[in-house]
Amino acid sequence: MSTTETATAAGSGRNATETFRKKQGTGATGVDQARVDAVARDVLSAMHDVIRRHRLTYAEYDALKAWLIRVGEDGEWPLFLDVWIEHVVEEVANADRKGAVGTIEGPYYVPGAPEFTGEGTLPMREDEPGTPFLFQGTVTDLDGNPLAGATVDFWQADDAGFYSQFAPGIPEWNLRGVCRTGDDGTFKIHTVKPAPYMIPHDGACGALIEAAGWHPWRPAHLHLKVAAPGRQLITTQLYFAGGDYVTDDVAQAVKPELILDPVPAASGTGEEVTYDFALDPA
Repeated sequence: MSTTETATAAGSGRNATETFRKKQGTGATGVDQARVDAVARDVLSAMHDVIRRHRLTYAEYDALKAWLIRVGEDGEWPLFLDVWIEHVVEEVANADRKGAVGTIEGPYYVPGAPEFTGEGTLPMREDEPGTPFLFQGTVTDLDGNPLAGATVDFWQADDAGFYSQFAPGIPEWNLRGVCRTGDDGTFKIHTVKPAPYMIPHDGACGALIEAAGWHPWRPAHLHLKVAAPGRQLITTQLYFAGGDYVTDDVAQAVKPELILDPVPAASGTGEEVTYDFALDPA
């Protein structure tokens, strides 16, 4: 069977949940009781206001309860939160940055990808489908000084819109890699252009999309985490000018500063683009 035939929301949800649990297990989880109290009260108050404003019926309440149970059963809490909530968390968290512009991480990041320095090609299948694509640039501080040894952690969907480790039949590190910048702060990453894709929609999140009359599409994009010692890590996504769904991304993650305008590659094969990252001090 092809990847398209076998990928499911439940399978993707399980993988996303397990990946998040591993990530959460490595970080501090200190709780400020007063802050939990304040945030939880405001969230509940907002929900109460919605119920009153829309005069929610018991039938609608029961439908909501059933749907919330299904979200958990399908393992889709990471997907739900990353698609419809994370873009506001990111907006607040990065409001004071002066350098590179961030956006959501999404549910498909996996640490530990293969590394190379300066210039390299992402792991990919023999005859990987898609237009060859060179993504290059320089990592600097806010004054424009190049940062040697910075890491550009890069991941993306393939030409069919699927991510390795989240859809069956794809090699483990396909289209994932970490490039360390050279002494001049530059990087060159050879890959293929990704495709737009529908978020997994045969589960609970898809049921919400269908019931509300929304669409499930994300525009084609590249994912990056860029970091250097003494600098703030930036997590972002980059999109393609004129691409489908750039203006109505289901995850509301597109920003004007993050839209690429590729040109024909100097090599004569495929396309290329230059995009630089200025990192804020830690």
